[in-house]
Amino acid sequence: MKGSATRRADDGADPAQARVRKIIHVDMDAFYASVEQRDNPELRGKPVAVGGSAARGVVAAASYEARAFGVRSALPSVTARRRCPDLIFVKPRFEVYRAVSAQIREIFAEHTDLIEPLSLDEAYLDVTENKQHIRVATEIATAIRARIKEVTGLNASAGISYCKFLAKMASDLNKPNGQAVITPAIGADFVARLPVKKFHGIGPATAAKMQGLGIESGADLRGQTLPFLQEHFGKAGAWYYAISRGIDDRPVQPDRPRKSVGAEDTFAADLFEFDLAKAELVTLAAKVWRYCEERGFSGRTVTLKVKYADFQIITRSRTVHAPIRSEDELRELADGLLEATFPIPKGIRLLGVTLSSLLVGSNVEKPQLSLSL
Repeated sequence: MKGSATRRADDGADPAQARVRKIIHVDMDAFYASVEQRDNPELRGKPVAVGGSAARGVVAAASYEARAFGVRSALPSVTARRRCPDLIFVKPRFEVYRAVSAQIREIFAEHTDLIEPLSLDEAYLDVTENKQHIRVATEIATAIRARIKEVTGLNASAGISYCKFLAKMASDLNKPNGQAVITPAIGADFVARLPVKKFHGIGPATAAKMQGLGIESGADLRGQTLPFLQEHFGKAGAWYYAISRGIDDRPVQPDRPRKSVGAEDTFAADLFEFDLAKAELVTLAAKVWRYCEERGFSGRTVTLKVKYADFQIITRSRTVHAPIRSEDELRELADGLLEATFPIPKGIRLLGVTLSSLLVGSNVEKPQLSLSL
């Protein structure tokens, strides 16, 4: 581990003697749905889902009224409708969301240049050294949230801490329209009390595996040795070892050009049937396409990743002559790659979809040509 203020829990250093970073994670509350409710008064106070209502559609975002019924992002639209019969579907307007996001980004830039966007509706800010010379990070977060409300009419929540992992966790504590702080003095204890299934970055399959090993909480995770975690979780073991101690030395990194966009999921039970595996690609393709639409770009190469039950990994790719123009097209290409792997020699543990050969802006709007082999 690199030396930092976050090491003091294990090396006995006095936090007062170390330079502690000040990280803010800002997360807009139900961003897409809130924009739609802002712009259409008839939607206010009603359960709204942004996304396609068709049989193969996926919810991109849900209002808090819809979330009360268990409707959430990445949920198949048919399931969302079943959970909330009065759900109102609204088609995404990504050009509007991008414009609002740009306004929010300008507000961030009033305080720091160290801004790491995660999506249109959330970002990390390093305000250790900030432009307005405000000493207390919670005051900066309050000022940013108030300014966002003034400029956009939307609510934001924020988490403040000494590292990115805990800032992210803190931003969920007082949602919606609130903020919370996790200080260096309580960081390790906060993690110790947290169920591992609540950790950002630990999905259901990993949480289930941890529980099978007797790891239910952050304290249980902290009780494991580094070799044990590396044996059972590979490269991720070192990360789990660190965050269980409240250690995260990752810097806030401003925008960098991306070469690819991908999403993958590990399943609690291995998949053997094509239809079940194909159904999982719906959500993965939706995640990838949402990220691309948010940023106004597409790509020409689709790659399917398959990890089998014995951890063997295969990848299959296909490139088209012109940029992919829709989520349906992305999913159909992924479906074709998946179908070519069947019949499968063993169960599927993980599936992933990646879009590469990325193109931005006007380059995306070229007419579709035939597929290349």
